[in-house]
Amino acid sequence: MSRIPRDRTNPAGKRPGKIGRAGKDAPAVEPLNIVHGALPSREVILRFIADHPQKASKRELAKAFGLKGDNRVELKHMLQELEQEGMLQKNRKSLIRPGALPPVTVLDITTRDKDGDLIGRPAEWPEDQGVAPAVSIRQQSPAGRQGKGKAPVAGLGDRILAKIFPAVDRGGPAYTARIIKVIDRRRGASMGVFRTAPGGGGRLLPIERRGEEKVIDPDFTGGATDGDLVEVEIARLGRFGLPRAKVLSVVGSVGSEKAISMIAIHAHGIPHVFPPAVIAEADAAKPASMSHREDWRDVPLITIDPADAKDHDDAVYAELDPSPDNPGGVIVTVAIADVSWYVRPNSPLDREALKRGNSVYFPDRVVPMLPERISNDLCSLKEGVDRPALAVRMSFSGEGRKIGHTFHRIMMKSAAKLSYQQAQAAIDGKPDDQTGPMLEPILKPLWHAYEVMKRGRDRRQPLELDMPERKILLKPDGTVDRVVVPPRLDAHKLIEEMMIQANVCAAETLEKKRQPLIYRIHDGPTLAKQEILREFLATLGISLAKGGNMRANNFNGILAKADGTPHQTMVNEMVLRSQSQAIYGPENIGHFGLNLMKYAHFTSPIRRYADLIVHRALVGSLGFGEGGITPDEEAALDDIAAEISTFERRAMAAERETVDRLIAHHLSGRVGEEFAGRVSGVTKSGLFVALPDYGADGFVPISTLGTDYFIYDEAHQALSGERTGLGYRLGDSVTVKLAEAIPLAGALRFEMISEGREMPAAVRSFHKAGRRDRGQVRKKPGTRPPRGRH
Repeated sequence: MSRIPRDRTNPAGKRPGKIGRAGKDAPAVEPLNIVHGALPSREVILRFIADHPQKASKRELAKAFGLKGDNRVELKHMLQELEQEGMLQKNRKSLIRPGALPPVTVLDITTRDKDGDLIGRPAEWPEDQGVAPAVSIRQQSPAGRQGKGKAPVAGLGDRILAKIFPAVDRGGPAYTARIIKVIDRRRGASMGVFRTAPGGGGRLLPIERRGEEKVIDPDFTGGATDGDLVEVEIARLGRFGLPRAKVLSVVGSVGSEKAISMIAIHAHGIPHVFPPAVIAEADAAKPASMSHREDWRDVPLITIDPADAKDHDDAVYAELDPSPDNPGGVIVTVAIADVSWYVRPNSPLDREALKRGNSVYFPDRVVPMLPERISNDLCSLKEGVDRPALAVRMSFSGEGRKIGHTFHRIMMKSAAKLSYQQAQAAIDGKPDDQTGPMLEPILKPLWHAYEVMKRGRDRRQPLELDMPERKILLKPDGTVDRVVVPPRLDAHKLIEEMMIQANVCAAETLEKKRQPLIYRIHDGPTLAKQEILREFLATLGISLAKGGNMRANNFNGILAKADGTPHQTMVNEMVLRSQSQAIYGPENIGHFGLNLMKYAHFTSPIRRYADLIVHRALVGSLGFGEGGITPDEEAALDDIAAEISTFERRAMAAERETVDRLIAHHLSGRVGEEFAGRVSGVTKSGLFVALPDYGADGFVPISTLGTDYFIYDEAHQALSGERTGLGYRLGDSVTVKLAEAIPLAGALRFEMISEGREMPAAVRSFHKAGRRDRGQVRKKPGTRPPRGRH
């Protein structure tokens, strides 16, 4: 489920309704019988949170029930107990019922009910929570809406930002919604592969794993030929049979170069063609002037990026601090491309950038947030070319503590464009013609500064997960060549730490100026996830302390205990699964993973809209001239944060699905071959097995594991045979045979070759206790195994 910030704005400018109502705009609900000043029962608390999601923080609850003194303490204990029991879960500072929608949610309008009212579902919803809840969407006429402007009107296929209320009519959807904003129009189109049918017309084979086939009548083929990747819309829905569709456009042959990434682009509705007005504005842009800028063109700032990078939005420089008050200290300068100069609020460029939210990176292409004229030219910090930037100069003590910083709007000229490998080779004693002359004056001071900053990082102890990232290398025809794990160099870590500290400075400066902004926030693990992790670790003899005040270093201690053991990979994966999703929000709760209290994305405005907002906030609050944040933007920060958080998840899903499809296509000709793998997931339905050499995973249905009855043990993350005691656990090394590859769905199905291993005593005692209600027995022989991942 998307974790969306609660709505702090009230478009109608009205005060919230009294207790017993879900707000002025919400339908009336039966009032609770509240005794002011008395501690409510657990049932009343749960009902109140369900009916008043916008008042579900500890502070608001105490205020609503008039609790003071000891009663507030008792309320806190009661809420903690409800969290531990799984009856409530944290959503930033608020509490929600498990599976409940946040007060502000992004919805996709999917259908109409029998009365013709629109029905939507959350744009993001985790598979492990079953079917996403339906939401009845209330349309308002302009005459019936108070406040300025017309009421947003949406239709089928649209994506909207909506205020969520609990439904009064228990016979319909669990929620109703009021439209705040229409994010994207006509998302009702779907994509698939056209297959011709005898006699004309054809069928659409879906590209989504849970998609449905559609019939295409001869008059609605749109010129598609067999094997074409096409976009369609529903032409008619009947009570019986498959839905009938009409071809809107032919994308190209499904076997053509780059078709696989286009599937993800269309399936997720990612805007990938810039409108003419946006291109025209970008083409008309002129180089920035020196207005309100300091001249830093003599400062030898350099860029260090991947070798194939086309845009360069950050540059760095470091030197010893000459101040006698800071012995052993360093000054680190980070300069970031001044995108705010070119992309002004509410311009065509700005509206399109917000619609995209971020750039999306596929193995074969990039869908940029901004046109190339901006991203790869005017805002790219090219070597030897004047470029506008926002820079921060940071002072660190010899112990790595940041003791001060200042921001500047500058004109710079990059002294060099280096790759990570090139810079690292120079430091390692293998400089080339370019890096040799800059080794002493530029590169070595940078590495010395990083060593100083590392002392502060080590003391801070951010979460240190060891999860290698794989990269797919393609052949010229767009197919997979091989999958590699690029080495993690000190050059990568140097740039990462300098960018993190620059982001901290941005948040600190804007807070000091009392300037509204969008933070990058990361909540701690929920108590429910902590308990799952605690049970799992106990099976390995590793303890995890109880309590809600976990810190990142608590998890680092767990990772250290598993380091070098056969369970290392398994423990890293389970710790990762226990973590919350990082999002954007205008209210600061800190960043748990980085162990930072103030953090805002500032360093990538070319590819992230959140960073552009932070740049505008800095320009406006520091009096840096044109391009500052506007009052309208400040008022809309809740909505903007919700949108870009959703778009970030959209990009991640599209990137992940494209990799899955590429690997499935790559392996489709190797059905029947055996592969070395590792159990990466355990469910009641079977096992997920990852292929480390390919960066992909597939599914082994429980029905194919053998003749024994297999029981699912969540605490031990195991499927084990009731009769033999043999089974499989998360992290086990196994050999599997590829039984089926479905490239369009990105799905692989395996058959297990390895015999199960003897389960630990704790798992065997789990069986003897007769607690088979927690597991699932093997499906009957002959049952058709599920296709792909479930």
